[in-house]
Amino acid sequence: MKKQTLTYAILSALAAGTLCTSGTALAAEADDEATDLGETVVTAERIPTTAMSTPADVAVITAEDIEANHYADVAEALNHVPGVVMTNGASGNDQVVRINGEERVVVMVDGERLNDDQGSMSRASATLNRIPSVKDIERIEVVKGAGSALYGSDAVGGVVNIITKKAKENRTQVDLNTGSWKSHNYEIYNQGSDIGGLSWTIAAGIQKRSYFYYKDYKGDTTKMPGSGYSNNGVSLNLRQQIKGNQSIGLRFAHRTIDGDSPYLSTTGTYFSSTEQEQIMNDVSVTYRFKENTKLPGYLRYFNHYKDTYFATSFDTRLQGVDYQDGWQLDKNNKLVVGAEWHQSKSSNPPYNYNNKKITTEAIYLQDSMHLANKWTFVPGVRMDHHSMFGTNWSPKAALNYRPDRDTKVYASWGRVFKAPTADDLYYTGSHYDEKYFYTSYFVGNPNLDPETGHVETVGISHVFAPGTSLDLSYTNSVLHDAIEWENTGSYPTYYTSAVTVPKEKKHAFALSWKQKISNQWSYDLGYTYAHTESDGAGYGAKYLNHNSMPNAYRVGIHYAEGPWKANLEGRMGTGLDASDSWYGDSRFTVFDFNTSFAATDQLTFYAKALNFTNEAYSRYTGVKYPAPGRFFQIGMTYTF
Repeated sequence: MKKQTLTYAILSALAAGTLCTSGTALAAEADDEATDLGETVVTAERIPTTAMSTPADVAVITAEDIEANHYADVAEALNHVPGVVMTNGASGNDQVVRINGEERVVVMVDGERLNDDQGSMSRASATLNRIPSVKDIERIEVVKGAGSALYGSDAVGGVVNIITKKAKENRTQVDLNTGSWKSHNYEIYNQGSDIGGLSWTIAAGIQKRSYFYYKDYKGDTTKMPGSGYSNNGVSLNLRQQIKGNQSIGLRFAHRTIDGDSPYLSTTGTYFSSTEQEQIMNDVSVTYRFKENTKLPGYLRYFNHYKDTYFATSFDTRLQGVDYQDGWQLDKNNKLVVGAEWHQSKSSNPPYNYNNKKITTEAIYLQDSMHLANKWTFVPGVRMDHHSMFGTNWSPKAALNYRPDRDTKVYASWGRVFKAPTADDLYYTGSHYDEKYFYTSYFVGNPNLDPETGHVETVGISHVFAPGTSLDLSYTNSVLHDAIEWENTGSYPTYYTSAVTVPKEKKHAFALSWKQKISNQWSYDLGYTYAHTESDGAGYGAKYLNHNSMPNAYRVGIHYAEGPWKANLEGRMGTGLDASDSWYGDSRFTVFDFNTSFAATDQLTFYAKALNFTNEAYSRYTGVKYPAPGRFFQIGMTYTF
């Protein structure tokens, strides 16, 4: 399809949506699905649906979960979701999320895409650190399984959608805490509204930490050089209600990260560090219509900028326009249509990497069909026109069966198309070790082909009683021309280059159980098996086998009574690749504990102990890095 044809199709979709807007709100509101059981989620199908009517494995982290556990950031919250594995860098620069062993994950805020076309050398969506404060989060929806038809190329393993709060009352909260490694965190959050229909939320935070300590290969406690940081952030959400179900919103987020990046010597015996800094500014303006209906629509412009210094300077800017609308065709048919225009521009002037542009235009279409009261069939298709790789189609099909109100059985299939990012194609950089006189080069590959393949998921969920449920799912994926960054060369010259693996296969099985024993006690259990097979892969296969955790176990015990709350969270891993490393084992067991006491309605004291078994699994980037050791923290929140 020619570019002009695609542009015309996008404009036609926009026009059709505008003409049909007025007649659909009442039909959507009349949908009797609101009386159905289950929590409402919006990410899996891009429209509000109950979790039990959604043909996908969806996990939700609520604002109450975040507050009860006093999570410091999104990464810490995601760490306790079955099937999700987080890798956290020393200075907060490298937060990588994997879902069922897959790093190709889309991260969004209120449906607004955060992933850019740079920072991809770890082949992951390291965008969670763009969130200044968890205080502004209403919930986090984690959709496991392919979402490429709705969300584009990165949604191979799933989607993480961070949904921000809407102002419900005029209040301010201050959070102050201090802990191990001379860490200090200060946060303030304010929300409010006026009689003119204007509402707002403001969050700001300062995070500081000195070097952390870890257990070295001899078992001794050792200081990690370059692991301290001084990070700051602020976010602002404004929303002006226009009339009825329409509003205009402005979102702005600013984040700075100032911390070095440690690296291991070629002998594996000592660590050095390279200065690393990041400045991130995100801004978007969104017009929302048909709000509070079953088929809300929006038109959004966004502009995300990131400037990074790591041995050299490079920057990237992602901007775009997103549109979505939906129509209730009849009582059992919901149609969703959307269009997107995204453009990234990346530069690394010291290495002649200037204004490399990647533009993607897309339209997507999805129909949710309710059949015979118990079946839901969701076909969809996405068409992307990539400025370098032409037009590509990503169809999907999902089926959900509800034999009764407490059970769902689902299956889905989706095609994958993942184009190389700007870094994959063009990145060039080097680092010189002044102590041992060796040089490391990082080289992109302009001859890469897009990754293609397919992902299938089947699963079952059953609610035994309020607060008691079981979820089972199995995911299979196959990728051709999978992109990896491989280490080559030998002393004194080393290369890390973008290469393709002919075929990469993944299998993942996930099980989770939740039970509420009484009004005070509840617990949850989780197990995930993830396995990756890569043809012709070297270090990349070891990387995946280590960080994907072939066998991952989760356990949580929760208590709440009067002013007291307490949570014990356990994470275990077995079957990790422990070869070629002085750090880390093939298994680990980590327990995190937190407790809080509400002295008054306004004042709460809390305490946390993270990794108090001192066995956190190490980070792997070609060689394994030791993870931070035990961490203790005390803090207080005051609301007025």
